Amino acid sequence: MRIATFNINDINKRLTNLLDWLATAKPDVVCLQELKCEDRAFPITAIEAAGFGAVWSGQRTWNGVAILARNSTPVITRRTLPGDLDDNQARYIEAAVNGVLVASIYLPNGNPQPGPKFDYKLAWFDRLIAHAYELMAADIPVVLAGDYNVVPTEADIYSGHREQANALLQPQSRAAYQRLLDQGWTDALRTVKPEGPLWTFWGYLRHRWPNDKGMRLDHMLLTPSLARRLSSAGVSRNVRGMGGASDHAPAWIEIALPRDVLRGVMTNKR
Repeated sequence: MRIATFNINDINKRLTNLLDWLATAKPDVVCLQELKCEDRAFPITAIEAAGFGAVWSGQRTWNGVAILARNSTPVITRRTLPGDLDDNQARYIEAAVNGVLVASIYLPNGNPQPGPKFDYKLAWFDRLIAHAYELMAADIPVVLAGDYNVVPTEADIYSGHREQANALLQPQSRAAYQRLLDQGWTDALRTVKPEGPLWTFWGYLRHRWPNDKGMRLDHMLLTPSLARRLSSAGVSRNVRGMGGASDHAPAWIEIALPRDVLRGVMTNKR
């Protein structure tokens, strides 16, 4: 099973890019972030024509997350992150796909910091950590995939950067990400490639892409049962170089799953 995460940065604006990548990469499951469209504007007709079912949670202008599955429709389990009934930002969606629970995550950016946006980022992170603990305790195969808006270590950003004030690099952000890993989650990309550049994001400004000044913001965390079956992982850098591309590139993993897991169906409801 090939599972990918891709911050598409406006799905309708970049629909051609997405469809071209789907046809070439042939993922089985895709987590999308930053749809930047209301639910009714989600391009489900084009997605289905490409051979994918989908569930999504949209929001006008900002945010928005989705999960796509090849030749099937994901079984929705949760449309929001628990812990704050007043939070209406579309940043989390969770669904079962062929016996694996998959979450698409768009964690708040948090800039500028300090300030209310950074406070919201950390509070949202606390909620994610609490929910991730429950998922880990349930002892089911789970993938937490998405744009975490966290650069975990200095090895995950280009050398000589001047981003020390960026919310993505703050000690609190990095500590929160480490708290997730300490629950027993495996950072799939770094497990496969423990050293060297592994960028998933290159900003549009200051020639970041042509100069390869990137960051690793998109992560895929696995429960132990899936981590044992992790066979490969990587970043489709070439997608960032397409005309009209998102500022992110898709990250992906491949999991070798037994048939009994592939045929299993989870029916947990919110």
